[in-house]
Amino acid sequence: MVDVSGLPEGTVSLGDDIFVIDTMLAGYPGVVSAYLILTERPCLVEVGTAGSARTLHRAITALGLAPEDLATIVVTHIHLDHAGGTGDMAALFPNAEVVVHERGARHLADPGRLMRSAAMVWGDRLETLFGRMSPTEAARIRSVAETGEIDLGGGRRLVSHYAPGHAKHHMGLVDTATGDLYVGDALGVYTPLTGDLRPATPPPDFDMDACLRTLRLFGDIDAQRLMFSHFGAVDTVAETIDRSEAELRLWVETVREARGTDQDLDHAVAMVRDTVVSRYGRLPADASKESAQVLDVLSGPESNVSGIVHWLDRLAREQAEAKKAAEEA
Repeated sequence: MVDVSGLPEGTVSLGDDIFVIDTMLAGYPGVVSAYLILTERPCLVEVGTAGSARTLHRAITALGLAPEDLATIVVTHIHLDHAGGTGDMAALFPNAEVVVHERGARHLADPGRLMRSAAMVWGDRLETLFGRMSPTEAARIRSVAETGEIDLGGGRRLVSHYAPGHAKHHMGLVDTATGDLYVGDALGVYTPLTGDLRPATPPPDFDMDACLRTLRLFGDIDAQRLMFSHFGAVDTVAETIDRSEAELRLWVETVREARGTDQDLDHAVAMVRDTVVSRYGRLPADASKESAQVLDVLSGPESNVSGIVHWLDRLAREQAEAKKAAEEA
């Protein structure tokens, strides 16, 4: 039995030997959740940023694990708010196998290209928000493809499912003992303080059709709870998946409408803020406004609209190329 009386703030038992840990991205609460499954073979799902490693180490050791006890570290995808601390955590927990989708494995071993790409997107905010991703020893990385399994001990497993749409290197994870589904960013960003759910559609990988296929896959899994990386557990599964699809379609159609008026990106962002984001609830007075601002940077109108526009442009090019090929045939 784990003594939960002395746990760090932001570490909470969810039952079934699962603990949610607030990774305190850039020092702010309520932005990124990590989950420790405290079974015979303990497993950590998500690691947050490089700056989150100390927070996670403190929480995990407070839950009674020695550094050599953690068996597995798994990340749903390699974006820096989810996987930026992988190398640091691997160093702190030297026996842990690191599991990632095969499309992201090389970037954990050699994060140079990933960091250069992130620097182009985030500029001066890169160091403040994410820090620097350290390499993970290649021999400790296990990549999975369409599906895979992670042994939690005692017959309990996490089963991975390839889940693109948000990113090409994204996967969901199902706990065979509880039915919990770790969704990463595939369903978007859930705000527990207001109950709002907004999509996460960043460039360059956002793909509407792939997102919808992933939502159908998650619906077919018939999960008992949805474990959001942003932020926390939700037990209204079918309703939340339906809301995720409805919100995604609303954002995309709003951007499509804005683009149809031949206006620029700023106009599309403003239109989304006015007609979509304005629907969401206000945070309680005692909530962290800084945390809300960070979430808005990570998955707010600017990032989401940019990703949707990128997808619409790619779709238009593909359609034009297909039409030209058909005419020449």
